[in-house]
Amino acid sequence: MTAGFEMWDYIVFIAYAILILGVGLWVSRDKEGHQKNAEDYFLASKSLPWWAIGTSLIAANISAEQFIGMSGSGFALGIAIASYEWMAALTLIIVGKYFLPIFIEKGLYTIPEFVEKRFSTNLKTILAVFWLALYIFVNLASVLYLGGLAIETIMGVDMMYAIVGLALFAAAYSLYGGLSAVAWTDVIQVVFLVLGGLVTTYLALNTVSGGEGVLAGFSKVLEAAPEKFHMILEETNDNYVNLPGIWVLVGGLWVANLYYWGFNQYIIQRTLAAKSLKESQKGILLAAFLKLVIPLIVVVPGIAAYVMVNDPSIMANLGEVGMLNMPSTDQADKAYPWLLQFLPVGLKGVAFAALAAAIVSSLASMLNSTSTIFTMDIYKQYINKNATDKQTVNTGRISAFVALVIACIMAPLLGGIDQAFQFIQEYTGIVSPGILAVFLLGLFWKKTTNNAAIWGAVLSIPIALALKFLPLYVDAFAFLEPWMHQMGIATLLSMLVIIIMSNLQNKGADDPKGIDLSSDLFKTTPLFNIGSFIVCIILAVLYALFW
Repeated sequence: MTAGFEMWDYIVFIAYAILILGVGLWVSRDKEGHQKNAEDYFLASKSLPWWAIGTSLIAANISAEQFIGMSGSGFALGIAIASYEWMAALTLIIVGKYFLPIFIEKGLYTIPEFVEKRFSTNLKTILAVFWLALYIFVNLASVLYLGGLAIETIMGVDMMYAIVGLALFAAAYSLYGGLSAVAWTDVIQVVFLVLGGLVTTYLALNTVSGGEGVLAGFSKVLEAAPEKFHMILEETNDNYVNLPGIWVLVGGLWVANLYYWGFNQYIIQRTLAAKSLKESQKGILLAAFLKLVIPLIVVVPGIAAYVMVNDPSIMANLGEVGMLNMPSTDQADKAYPWLLQFLPVGLKGVAFAALAAAIVSSLASMLNSTSTIFTMDIYKQYINKNATDKQTVNTGRISAFVALVIACIMAPLLGGIDQAFQFIQEYTGIVSPGILAVFLLGLFWKKTTNNAAIWGAVLSIPIALALKFLPLYVDAFAFLEPWMHQMGIATLLSMLVIIIMSNLQNKGADDPKGIDLSSDLFKTTPLFNIGSFIVCIILAVLYALFW
Protein backbone atom coordinates (compact mmCIF):
# COMPACT_ATOMS: atom_id res chain seq x y z
CA MET A 1 0.00 0.00 0.00
CA THR A 2 1.19 3.51 -0.72
CA ALA A 3 -0.28 6.48 1.03
CA GLY A 4 -1.12 8.19 -2.28
CA PHE A 5 1.58 10.85 -1.91
CA GLU A 6 1.33 13.85 -4.19
CA MET A 7 3.71 16.71 -4.93
CA TRP A 8 2.86 18.75 -1.82
CA ASP A 9 3.36 15.73 0.43
CA TYR A 10 6.83 15.21 -1.01
CA ILE A 11 7.60 18.92 -0.65
CA VAL A 12 6.58 18.87 3.04
CA PHE A 13 8.65 15.77 3.74
CA ILE A 14 11.73 17.04 1.87
CA ALA A 15 11.48 20.39 3.71
CA TYR A 16 11.40 18.49 7.02
CA ALA A 17 14.49 16.47 6.05
CA ILE A 18 16.42 19.58 4.97
CA LEU A 19 15.46 21.38 8.21
CA ILE A 20 16.66 18.51 10.42
CA LEU A 21 19.94 18.06 8.54
CA GLY A 22 20.54 21.81 8.40
CA VAL A 23 19.97 22.36 12.13
CA GLY A 24 21.93 19.23 13.03
CA LEU A 25 24.98 20.24 11.01
CA TRP A 26 24.78 23.89 12.14
CA VAL A 27 24.83 23.09 15.86
CA SER A 28 27.58 20.52 15.17
CA ARG A 29 30.02 22.99 13.68
CA ASP A 30 33.35 23.43 15.46
CA LYS A 31 33.63 26.77 17.19
CA GLU A 32 36.58 28.85 16.00
CA GLY A 33 39.74 27.89 17.84
CA HIS A 34 38.06 25.11 19.83
CA GLN A 35 38.64 21.38 19.33
CA LYS A 36 35.62 19.25 20.26
CA ASN A 37 36.34 17.28 23.44
CA ALA A 38 34.55 14.35 25.09
CA GLU A 39 32.22 16.63 27.05
CA ASP A 40 31.26 18.52 23.89
CA TYR A 41 30.59 15.39 21.83
CA PHE A 42 29.07 13.02 24.39
CA LEU A 43 27.38 15.47 26.81
CA ALA A 44 26.64 18.49 24.56
CA SER A 45 29.11 20.60 26.59
CA LYS A 46 26.76 20.13 29.58
CA SER A 47 24.75 23.05 28.29
CA LEU A 48 21.27 21.67 27.52
CA PRO A 49 18.30 23.70 28.82
CA TRP A 50 15.26 22.01 30.39
CA TRP A 51 13.02 22.24 27.32
CA ALA A 52 15.66 20.59 25.09
CA ILE A 53 16.10 17.79 27.66
CA GLY A 54 12.36 17.15 27.99
CA THR A 55 11.65 17.06 24.26
CA SER A 56 14.78 15.01 23.58
CA LEU A 57 13.72 12.39 26.14
CA ILE A 58 10.41 11.93 24.32
CA ALA A 59 11.99 11.94 20.85
CA ALA A 60 14.51 9.28 21.94
CA ASN A 61 11.69 7.15 23.37
CA ILE A 62 8.97 7.42 20.72
CA SER A 63 9.66 5.39 17.58
CA ALA A 64 7.88 3.25 15.00
CA GLU A 65 6.92 0.80 17.72
CA GLN A 66 4.70 3.46 19.31
CA PHE A 67 3.12 4.81 16.13
CA ILE A 68 2.67 1.40 14.50
CA GLY A 69 2.67 -0.98 17.48
CA MET A 70 0.68 1.03 20.04
CA SER A 71 -1.90 2.09 17.45
CA GLY A 72 -2.24 -1.58 16.58
CA SER A 73 -2.64 -2.43 20.26
CA GLY A 74 -5.26 0.31 20.56
CA PHE A 75 -7.11 -1.33 17.66
CA ALA A 76 -6.84 -4.82 19.21
CA LEU A 77 -7.23 -4.27 22.96
CA GLY A 78 -7.97 -0.59 23.55
CA ILE A 79 -6.88 2.12 25.98
CA ALA A 80 -5.26 -0.36 28.42
CA ILE A 81 -2.03 -0.21 26.39
CA ALA A 82 -1.72 3.47 27.45
CA SER A 83 -0.44 2.24 30.84
CA TYR A 84 2.99 2.02 29.25
CA GLU A 85 2.91 5.78 28.64
CA TRP A 86 1.02 6.96 31.72
CA MET A 87 3.03 4.85 34.17
CA ALA A 88 6.18 6.19 32.50
CA ALA A 89 5.12 9.71 33.54
CA LEU A 90 5.17 8.65 37.20
CA THR A 91 8.45 6.77 36.71
CA LEU A 92 10.10 9.90 35.26
CA ILE A 93 9.24 11.85 38.40
CA ILE A 94 10.82 9.13 40.60
CA VAL A 95 13.95 9.14 38.40
CA GLY A 96 14.16 12.95 38.57
CA LYS A 97 13.85 13.08 42.35
CA TYR A 98 15.83 10.04 43.51
CA PHE A 99 18.22 8.88 40.76
CA LEU A 100 19.38 12.03 38.95
CA PRO A 101 20.80 13.82 42.03
CA ILE A 102 23.21 10.92 42.60
CA PHE A 103 24.19 10.56 38.93
CA ILE A 104 24.81 14.27 38.39
CA GLU A 105 26.69 14.68 41.68
CA LYS A 106 29.11 11.97 40.51
CA GLY A 107 29.66 13.74 37.14
CA LEU A 108 28.89 10.67 35.05
CA TYR A 109 29.27 10.27 31.27
CA THR A 110 27.81 6.76 31.19
CA ILE A 111 25.72 4.44 33.34
CA PRO A 112 28.50 1.78 33.38
CA GLU A 113 30.77 4.49 34.84
CA PHE A 114 28.51 4.59 37.90
CA VAL A 115 28.96 0.82 38.27
CA GLU A 116 32.75 1.31 38.36
CA LYS A 117 32.54 4.02 41.02
CA ARG A 118 30.09 2.04 43.17
CA PHE A 119 31.32 -1.52 42.57
CA SER A 120 34.30 -2.40 40.34
CA THR A 121 35.87 -2.04 36.90
CA ASN A 122 35.14 -5.72 36.21
CA LEU A 123 31.39 -5.33 36.75
CA LYS A 124 31.43 -2.10 34.74
CA THR A 125 33.06 -3.86 31.78
CA ILE A 126 30.61 -6.78 31.95
CA LEU A 127 27.64 -4.39 31.85
CA ALA A 128 29.24 -2.15 29.19
CA VAL A 129 29.67 -5.13 26.84
CA PHE A 130 26.10 -6.24 27.59
CA TRP A 131 24.70 -2.78 26.80
CA LEU A 132 26.67 -2.51 23.58
CA ALA A 133 25.23 -5.86 22.44
CA LEU A 134 21.73 -4.80 23.54
CA TYR A 135 21.86 -1.46 21.69
CA ILE A 136 23.32 -2.87 18.47
CA PHE A 137 21.58 -6.23 18.10
CA VAL A 138 18.25 -5.42 19.78
CA ASN A 139 17.50 -1.68 19.93
CA LEU A 140 19.15 -0.32 16.77
CA ALA A 141 18.29 -3.37 14.68
CA SER A 142 14.64 -3.45 15.78
CA VAL A 143 14.07 0.30 15.27
CA LEU A 144 15.59 0.04 11.79
CA TYR A 145 13.46 -3.00 11.00
CA LEU A 146 10.19 -1.57 12.30
CA GLY A 147 10.93 1.79 10.67
CA GLY A 148 11.74 0.09 7.37
CA LEU A 149 8.55 -1.96 7.61
CA ALA A 150 6.48 1.16 8.27
CA ILE A 151 7.94 2.98 5.26
CA GLU A 152 7.51 -0.09 3.05
CA THR A 153 3.85 -0.36 4.14
CA ILE A 154 3.05 3.32 3.66
CA MET A 155 5.22 4.26 0.67
CA GLY A 156 5.76 0.95 -1.09
CA VAL A 157 9.54 1.41 -0.88
CA ASP A 158 11.57 -1.83 -0.67
CA MET A 159 12.42 -2.51 2.98
CA MET A 160 16.19 -2.72 2.49
CA TYR A 161 16.24 0.68 0.77
CA ALA A 162 14.09 2.10 3.58
CA ILE A 163 16.45 0.71 6.26
CA VAL A 164 19.55 2.11 4.55
CA GLY A 165 17.81 5.47 3.98
CA LEU A 166 16.84 5.79 7.65
CA ALA A 167 20.35 4.81 8.74
CA LEU A 168 22.01 7.38 6.46
CA PHE A 169 19.57 10.10 7.55
CA ALA A 170 20.31 9.52 11.25
CA ALA A 171 24.05 9.20 10.64
CA ALA A 172 24.25 12.37 8.52
CA TYR A 173 24.07 14.67 11.54
CA SER A 174 24.45 12.51 14.68
CA LEU A 175 27.84 10.96 13.83
CA TYR A 176 29.46 14.33 13.23
CA GLY A 177 27.75 16.44 15.87
CA GLY A 178 27.29 14.08 18.81
CA LEU A 179 24.72 14.71 21.53
CA SER A 180 24.35 18.42 20.69
CA ALA A 181 23.11 17.61 17.19
CA VAL A 182 20.82 14.86 18.51
CA ALA A 183 19.28 16.90 21.33
CA TRP A 184 18.70 20.13 19.42
CA THR A 185 17.20 18.41 16.38
CA ASP A 186 14.99 16.41 18.78
CA VAL A 187 13.22 19.66 19.70
CA ILE A 188 12.12 19.97 16.06
CA GLN A 189 11.42 16.23 15.77
CA VAL A 190 8.97 16.38 18.68
CA VAL A 191 7.06 19.26 17.05
CA PHE A 192 6.58 17.15 13.91
CA LEU A 193 5.87 14.05 15.97
CA VAL A 194 3.10 15.67 18.02
CA LEU A 195 1.69 17.72 15.13
CA GLY A 196 1.56 14.73 12.78
CA GLY A 197 0.03 12.54 15.48
CA LEU A 198 -2.65 15.11 16.33
CA VAL A 199 -3.51 15.52 12.63
CA THR A 200 -4.08 11.77 12.32
CA THR A 201 -6.14 11.68 15.54
CA TYR A 202 -8.27 14.59 14.33
CA LEU A 203 -8.88 12.96 10.97
CA ALA A 204 -9.85 9.60 12.51
CA LEU A 205 -12.27 11.07 15.06
CA ASN A 206 -13.75 13.53 12.56
CA THR A 207 -14.35 10.67 10.12
CA VAL A 208 -16.08 8.61 12.82
CA SER A 209 -18.42 11.54 13.58
CA GLY A 210 -19.24 12.09 9.90
CA GLY A 211 -17.51 15.48 9.86
CA GLU A 212 -19.04 16.76 13.10
CA GLY A 213 -15.71 17.25 14.85
CA VAL A 214 -13.34 15.63 17.34
CA LEU A 215 -15.56 15.70 20.45
CA ALA A 216 -18.50 14.18 18.59
CA GLY A 217 -16.15 11.56 17.16
CA PHE A 218 -14.75 10.67 20.58
CA SER A 219 -18.27 10.35 22.00
CA LYS A 220 -19.23 8.02 19.16
CA VAL A 221 -16.09 5.91 19.71
CA LEU A 222 -16.94 5.63 23.44
CA GLU A 223 -20.47 4.60 22.57
CA ALA A 224 -19.53 2.16 19.80
CA ALA A 225 -16.67 0.40 21.60
CA PRO A 226 -17.03 0.78 25.39
CA GLU A 227 -15.03 -2.44 25.89
CA LYS A 228 -11.95 -0.64 24.51
CA PHE A 229 -11.93 1.91 27.36
CA HIS A 230 -10.88 -0.17 30.36
CA MET A 231 -7.39 0.41 31.78
CA ILE A 232 -7.58 -2.61 34.12
CA LEU A 233 -8.30 -5.83 32.21
CA GLU A 234 -10.23 -8.75 33.72
CA GLU A 235 -8.63 -12.21 33.89
CA THR A 236 -11.12 -13.41 31.28
CA ASN A 237 -9.71 -10.92 28.73
CA ASP A 238 -7.58 -12.54 26.01
CA ASN A 239 -4.91 -9.85 26.55
CA TYR A 240 -4.64 -10.37 30.33
CA VAL A 241 -1.37 -12.27 29.85
CA ASN A 242 0.25 -9.06 28.49
CA LEU A 243 -1.55 -6.56 30.73
CA PRO A 244 -2.42 -8.48 33.93
CA GLY A 245 -5.10 -6.29 35.52
CA ILE A 246 -4.20 -4.35 38.66
CA TRP A 247 -0.68 -5.82 38.57
CA VAL A 248 0.09 -3.41 35.74
CA LEU A 249 0.00 -0.66 38.40
CA VAL A 250 1.75 -2.46 41.26
CA GLY A 251 3.74 -5.27 39.61
CA GLY A 252 6.32 -5.99 36.94
CA LEU A 253 5.72 -2.95 34.74
CA TRP A 254 7.68 -1.01 37.36
CA VAL A 255 10.70 -3.17 36.58
CA ALA A 256 10.50 -2.36 32.86
CA ASN A 257 9.90 1.36 33.54
CA LEU A 258 12.56 1.91 36.20
CA TYR A 259 15.14 -0.01 34.16
CA TYR A 260 14.29 1.87 30.95
CA TRP A 261 13.97 5.43 32.30
CA GLY A 262 16.49 5.21 35.14
CA PHE A 263 19.41 3.12 33.89
CA ASN A 264 19.21 3.23 30.11
CA GLN A 265 22.17 5.13 28.62
CA TYR A 266 20.40 6.56 25.57
CA ILE A 267 17.63 7.93 27.79
CA ILE A 268 19.56 9.13 30.82
CA GLN A 269 22.43 10.66 28.78
CA ARG A 270 20.53 13.82 27.89
CA THR A 271 19.71 14.45 31.58
CA LEU A 272 23.44 14.17 32.41
CA ALA A 273 24.07 16.89 29.80
CA ALA A 274 22.00 19.52 31.63
CA LYS A 275 23.31 22.89 32.75
CA SER A 276 22.44 21.90 36.33
CA LEU A 277 20.47 19.39 38.40
CA LYS A 278 17.49 21.78 38.63
CA GLU A 279 17.49 22.24 34.85
CA SER A 280 17.62 18.47 34.38
CA GLN A 281 14.69 17.94 36.76
CA LYS A 282 12.62 20.55 34.93
CA GLY A 283 13.33 18.64 31.70
CA ILE A 284 12.19 15.39 33.33
CA LEU A 285 8.97 17.11 34.44
CA LEU A 286 8.28 18.35 30.89
CA ALA A 287 8.79 14.81 29.58
CA ALA A 288 6.33 13.49 32.20
CA PHE A 289 3.64 15.91 31.00
CA LEU A 290 4.31 14.98 27.36
CA LYS A 291 3.95 11.30 28.31
CA LEU A 292 0.38 12.03 29.44
CA VAL A 293 -0.42 13.29 25.92
CA ILE A 294 1.23 10.51 23.87
CA PRO A 295 -1.74 8.03 24.07
CA LEU A 296 -3.91 10.71 22.44
CA ILE A 297 -1.74 10.59 19.32
CA VAL A 298 -0.84 6.88 19.18
CA VAL A 299 -3.58 4.87 20.96
CA VAL A 300 -6.79 6.80 20.22
CA PRO A 301 -6.29 6.61 16.41
CA GLY A 302 -6.08 2.82 16.70
CA ILE A 303 -9.36 2.64 18.63
CA ALA A 304 -10.99 5.00 16.12
CA ALA A 305 -9.78 2.77 13.28
CA TYR A 306 -11.42 -0.22 15.02
CA VAL A 307 -14.75 1.62 15.14
CA MET A 308 -14.40 2.71 11.50
CA VAL A 309 -13.81 -0.79 10.09
CA ASN A 310 -16.69 -2.20 12.12
CA ASP A 311 -19.22 0.45 11.06
CA PRO A 312 -20.72 -0.37 7.61
CA SER A 313 -21.95 3.20 7.06
CA ILE A 314 -18.45 4.68 7.60
CA MET A 315 -16.86 2.05 5.36
CA ALA A 316 -19.44 2.76 2.66
CA ASN A 317 -18.45 6.44 2.73
CA LEU A 318 -14.76 5.55 2.47
CA GLY A 319 -15.40 3.49 -0.68
CA GLU A 320 -12.81 1.29 -2.33
CA VAL A 321 -9.88 3.10 -0.71
CA GLY A 322 -11.17 2.04 2.71
CA MET A 323 -10.99 -1.61 1.73
CA LEU A 324 -7.32 -1.34 0.73
CA ASN A 325 -5.15 -3.14 3.33
CA MET A 326 -7.87 -2.74 5.95
CA PRO A 327 -6.68 -3.68 9.47
CA SER A 328 -8.18 -6.70 11.23
CA THR A 329 -7.87 -8.27 14.68
CA ASP A 330 -4.98 -10.46 13.54
CA GLN A 331 -3.38 -7.63 11.52
CA ALA A 332 -3.90 -4.76 13.95
CA ASP A 333 -0.55 -3.11 13.18
CA LYS A 334 -1.96 -1.97 9.83
CA ALA A 335 -4.24 0.49 11.66
CA TYR A 336 -1.96 3.56 11.62
CA PRO A 337 -0.68 3.20 8.02
CA TRP A 338 -4.30 2.54 6.94
CA LEU A 339 -5.45 5.83 8.50
CA LEU A 340 -2.69 7.84 6.79
CA GLN A 341 -4.11 7.20 3.32
CA PHE A 342 -7.22 9.26 4.20
CA LEU A 343 -5.30 12.42 5.08
CA PRO A 344 -5.63 15.33 2.62
CA VAL A 345 -2.73 16.35 0.38
CA GLY A 346 0.06 18.07 2.32
CA LEU A 347 -1.02 16.64 5.67
CA LYS A 348 0.07 13.18 4.55
CA GLY A 349 3.57 14.64 4.28
CA VAL A 350 3.29 16.06 7.82
CA ALA A 351 2.10 12.72 9.24
CA PHE A 352 4.83 10.82 7.41
CA ALA A 353 7.41 13.33 8.62
CA ALA A 354 6.15 12.66 12.18
CA LEU A 355 6.71 8.94 11.73
CA ALA A 356 10.17 9.53 10.21
CA ALA A 357 11.01 11.95 13.06
CA ALA A 358 10.09 9.31 15.64
CA ILE A 359 12.30 6.70 13.95
CA VAL A 360 15.31 8.89 13.11
CA SER A 361 15.47 10.61 16.53
CA SER A 362 15.51 7.22 18.29
CA LEU A 363 18.21 5.94 15.94
CA ALA A 364 20.36 9.04 16.49
CA SER A 365 20.01 8.76 20.28
CA MET A 366 20.92 5.06 20.31
CA LEU A 367 23.92 5.64 18.04
CA ASN A 368 25.25 8.41 20.24
CA SER A 369 24.88 6.35 23.41
CA THR A 370 26.44 3.27 21.83
CA SER A 371 29.49 5.31 20.83
CA THR A 372 29.63 6.93 24.29
CA ILE A 373 29.76 3.59 26.10
CA PHE A 374 32.31 2.08 23.71
CA THR A 375 34.57 5.15 23.77
CA MET A 376 34.45 6.00 27.49
CA ASP A 377 34.13 2.51 29.00
CA ILE A 378 36.06 0.30 26.55
CA TYR A 379 38.39 2.42 24.38
CA LYS A 380 39.65 4.81 27.08
CA GLN A 381 39.75 2.03 29.69
CA TYR A 382 41.60 -0.69 27.76
CA ILE A 383 42.81 0.56 24.35
CA ASN A 384 44.11 4.13 24.76
CA LYS A 385 44.02 5.51 28.29
CA ASN A 386 45.78 8.71 27.22
CA ALA A 387 43.64 9.44 24.16
CA THR A 388 43.55 13.07 23.03
CA ASP A 389 40.26 14.94 22.57
CA LYS A 390 40.51 14.45 18.81
CA GLN A 391 41.15 10.70 19.15
CA THR A 392 38.27 10.32 21.61
CA VAL A 393 35.75 12.13 19.40
CA ASN A 394 36.91 10.30 16.24
CA THR A 395 36.62 6.96 18.03
CA GLY A 396 33.07 7.89 19.01
CA ARG A 397 32.21 8.60 15.36
CA ILE A 398 33.84 5.43 14.02
CA SER A 399 32.23 3.18 16.65
CA ALA A 400 28.79 4.67 15.92
CA PHE A 401 29.28 4.02 12.19
CA VAL A 402 30.34 0.40 12.79
CA ALA A 403 27.35 -0.15 15.10
CA LEU A 404 25.03 1.25 12.42
CA VAL A 405 26.42 -1.05 9.71
CA ILE A 406 25.99 -4.13 11.95
CA ALA A 407 22.42 -3.06 12.85
CA CYS A 408 21.56 -2.59 9.14
CA ILE A 409 22.74 -6.14 8.44
CA MET A 410 20.78 -7.50 11.43
CA ALA A 411 17.54 -5.57 10.86
CA PRO A 412 16.08 -7.60 7.94
CA LEU A 413 16.79 -10.84 9.85
CA LEU A 414 14.28 -10.02 12.58
CA GLY A 415 11.39 -11.50 10.57
CA GLY A 416 7.76 -10.43 11.07
CA ILE A 417 6.81 -7.48 13.25
CA ASP A 418 5.32 -9.73 15.95
CA GLN A 419 8.60 -11.60 16.13
CA ALA A 420 10.47 -8.31 16.42
CA PHE A 421 8.36 -7.19 19.39
CA GLN A 422 8.74 -10.61 20.99
CA PHE A 423 12.49 -10.41 20.39
CA ILE A 424 12.77 -7.09 22.23
CA GLN A 425 10.44 -8.08 25.07
CA GLU A 426 12.00 -11.47 25.78
CA TYR A 427 15.61 -10.30 25.61
CA THR A 428 15.21 -7.27 27.86
CA GLY A 429 12.73 -9.06 30.17
CA ILE A 430 15.34 -11.70 30.99
CA VAL A 431 18.26 -9.36 31.75
CA SER A 432 16.60 -6.23 33.17
CA PRO A 433 15.55 -7.69 36.59
CA GLY A 434 19.15 -8.43 37.61
CA ILE A 435 20.46 -5.07 36.42
CA LEU A 436 17.65 -3.20 38.17
CA ALA A 437 18.36 -5.15 41.39
CA VAL A 438 22.07 -4.23 41.20
CA PHE A 439 21.35 -0.54 40.66
CA LEU A 440 18.59 -0.12 43.24
CA LEU A 441 20.59 -1.81 46.01
CA GLY A 442 23.82 -0.14 44.85
CA LEU A 443 22.17 3.27 45.08
CA PHE A 444 20.14 2.94 48.25
CA TRP A 445 21.66 0.13 50.40
CA LYS A 446 25.19 0.83 51.63
CA LYS A 447 25.85 -2.80 52.57
CA THR A 448 25.73 -4.01 48.93
CA THR A 449 29.07 -5.57 47.94
CA ASN A 450 30.70 -5.97 44.54
CA ASN A 451 30.76 -9.79 44.65
CA ALA A 452 27.10 -9.91 45.68
CA ALA A 453 26.18 -7.56 42.81
CA ILE A 454 28.04 -9.73 40.27
CA TRP A 455 26.36 -12.91 41.54
CA GLY A 456 22.97 -11.19 41.63
CA ALA A 457 23.33 -10.03 38.02
CA VAL A 458 24.58 -13.44 36.80
CA LEU A 459 22.02 -15.55 38.70
CA SER A 460 19.15 -13.28 37.64
CA ILE A 461 19.28 -14.77 34.12
CA PRO A 462 18.66 -18.43 35.14
CA ILE A 463 16.08 -17.17 37.65
CA ALA A 464 14.25 -15.25 34.88
CA LEU A 465 14.46 -18.23 32.50
CA ALA A 466 13.09 -20.58 35.17
CA LEU A 467 10.15 -18.27 35.85
CA LYS A 468 9.54 -18.06 32.10
CA PHE A 469 9.41 -21.81 31.48
CA LEU A 470 7.89 -23.11 34.76
CA PRO A 471 4.31 -22.08 33.81
CA LEU A 472 4.64 -24.08 30.58
CA TYR A 473 5.40 -27.35 32.35
CA VAL A 474 4.08 -27.07 35.93
CA ASP A 475 0.39 -26.25 36.42
CA ALA A 476 1.01 -24.93 39.95
CA PHE A 477 3.00 -22.05 38.42
CA ALA A 478 0.34 -21.06 35.89
CA PHE A 479 -0.12 -17.76 37.74
CA LEU A 480 3.36 -16.76 36.46
CA GLU A 481 2.26 -16.79 32.82
CA PRO A 482 2.05 -12.96 32.46
CA TRP A 483 5.57 -11.72 31.67
CA MET A 484 5.12 -8.78 34.06
CA HIS A 485 4.77 -11.25 36.95
CA GLN A 486 7.95 -13.00 35.83
CA MET A 487 9.90 -9.73 35.73
CA GLY A 488 8.62 -8.55 39.12
CA ILE A 489 9.40 -11.82 40.92
CA ALA A 490 12.78 -12.20 39.15
CA THR A 491 13.75 -8.73 40.42
CA LEU A 492 12.74 -9.52 44.01
CA LEU A 493 14.62 -12.86 43.96
CA SER A 494 17.73 -11.19 42.46
CA MET A 495 17.62 -8.55 45.22
CA LEU A 496 17.28 -11.33 47.80
CA VAL A 497 20.43 -13.03 46.42
CA ILE A 498 22.37 -9.74 46.64
CA ILE A 499 21.13 -9.00 50.19
CA ILE A 500 21.99 -12.49 51.51
CA MET A 501 25.45 -12.55 49.90
CA SER A 502 26.26 -8.99 51.02
CA ASN A 503 25.37 -9.84 54.62
CA LEU A 504 27.43 -13.04 54.50
CA GLN A 505 30.43 -11.20 53.06
CA ASN A 506 30.36 -8.01 55.16
CA LYS A 507 28.61 -9.51 58.21
CA GLY A 508 26.21 -6.57 58.38
CA ALA A 509 28.82 -3.81 57.91
CA ASP A 510 28.54 -1.06 55.30
CA ASP A 511 30.49 -1.52 52.06
CA PRO A 512 33.42 0.95 51.72
CA LYS A 513 32.00 2.13 48.36
CA GLY A 514 28.46 2.56 49.69
CA ILE A 515 26.84 5.89 48.82
CA ASP A 516 26.20 8.35 51.64
CA LEU A 517 22.69 9.64 51.15
CA SER A 518 21.54 12.83 52.87
CA SER A 519 18.04 14.28 52.87
CA ASP A 520 19.47 17.46 51.28
CA LEU A 521 20.52 15.44 48.21
CA PHE A 522 16.90 14.74 47.31
CA LYS A 523 15.50 18.23 47.92
CA THR A 524 13.59 19.51 44.90
CA THR A 525 12.28 22.93 43.91
CA PRO A 526 8.67 24.03 44.53
CA LEU A 527 8.15 23.99 40.74
CA PHE A 528 9.18 20.32 40.51
CA ASN A 529 7.05 19.41 43.54
CA ILE A 530 3.93 21.18 42.27
CA GLY A 531 4.39 19.82 38.73
CA SER A 532 4.83 16.29 40.09
CA PHE A 533 1.67 16.65 42.18
CA ILE A 534 -0.30 17.79 39.11
CA VAL A 535 0.96 14.79 37.09
CA CYS A 536 -0.15 12.44 39.88
CA ILE A 537 -3.61 14.07 40.06
CA ILE A 538 -4.07 13.79 36.27
CA LEU A 539 -3.04 10.12 36.39
CA ALA A 540 -5.49 9.41 39.22
CA VAL A 541 -8.31 11.07 37.24
CA LEU A 542 -7.45 9.15 34.04
CA TYR A 543 -7.43 5.78 35.80
CA ALA A 544 -10.63 6.64 37.67
CA LEU A 545 -12.36 7.57 34.39
CA PHE A 546 -11.22 4.49 32.45
CA TRP A 547 -11.00 1.91 35.23
